[in-house]
Amino acid sequence: MHRNMKALLTTSFLSVLLLAKSVDGFLVTRSALKHQSVVKAVDVLNESYTLSPGEVKPILRFGKGNKVKIVNSFGLLTLAVSLATGPIWMLAMMIVEKISEMDENFDPNRAIFDHTGKIWSRVWLTMTSSYPTISGDVDGIRERKGSCLYVANHASWLDIPILCTVLDPVFKFIAKSELEQVPCIGQQLKGGNHILIDRDDRRSQLRTFKEGISWLKKGIPLMAFPEGARSEDGRLMSFKGGIFSMATKAKVPIVPISLSHTHAVMPANSLFPVQPGNRKLHVYVHEPIDPNGKTDDELAVLVQEALLSQMPREQHPLINSAEEKTVEKVST
Repeated sequence: MHRNMKALLTTSFLSVLLLAKSVDGFLVTRSALKHQSVVKAVDVLNESYTLSPGEVKPILRFGKGNKVKIVNSFGLLTLAVSLATGPIWMLAMMIVEKISEMDENFDPNRAIFDHTGKIWSRVWLTMTSSYPTISGDVDGIRERKGSCLYVANHASWLDIPILCTVLDPVFKFIAKSELEQVPCIGQQLKGGNHILIDRDDRRSQLRTFKEGISWLKKGIPLMAFPEGARSEDGRLMSFKGGIFSMATKAKVPIVPISLSHTHAVMPANSLFPVQPGNRKLHVYVHEPIDPNGKTDDELAVLVQEALLSQMPREQHPLINSAEEKTVEKVST
């Protein structure tokens, strides 16, 4: 009975997975074709897509004061897509989890479990007209041997599904522990054995460091947001300590990834995206940075320079007048 159930679940899942991978492959190919025509036509570094309150046209408001969250008509559309696709994603995770309980060797690194989330992300972004264009060292991600530390700027909830469009091999997120309570995403993070950190808890930080080193030494890449939180206005913030030391300790390269305009498509004060992301959202994969012989501060400077080189001007940190004069003096 146990073997029959396992065989039935495995056969059913593999059939669904084959269909899903076919759809997934189509979406990736479609994105590559769009990239060839769109990236050349749109200068993502100079454009601004941030909407004014009048352009957003919110129809629902939740909360009070500075914690008000809004929803507009496009947000309702993305909610409908989420309600239609979320249960399918949850079912896929449940099936993989059940098979894994029957056979511990079925998905040891939770790669199959995590792939359900990558497929959902690509389908959801396509259905909401928000699939990003991608450029840079994309082939390096797919061809690189061994582990590495991916780092990206963080300005929106959209950053997670968007990163799943480019990071094809198995990897593990370093994410805030409160995300565990978010439907579907929490199930994915916890069931996929991703690293959940409470930045106010010293023990949690130490545990995160040890878990991160363990994954890297197993050959599994990590994905982290060095700012430690989402930027409210989309501008790159200062980095938290400790992230780059994992790469140094494990002797793996750091791969910066610049994300453009996610804050404009889904700003901090919205529960759902407020506009389509097509021809706006962009991902740029940078060349790896070798941490050997460099301090954390030196690595932070190199990562920041890389990220900013492919981020829109409106996402650059603001500088005060004194710094601005210094920059002008150096440039002249």
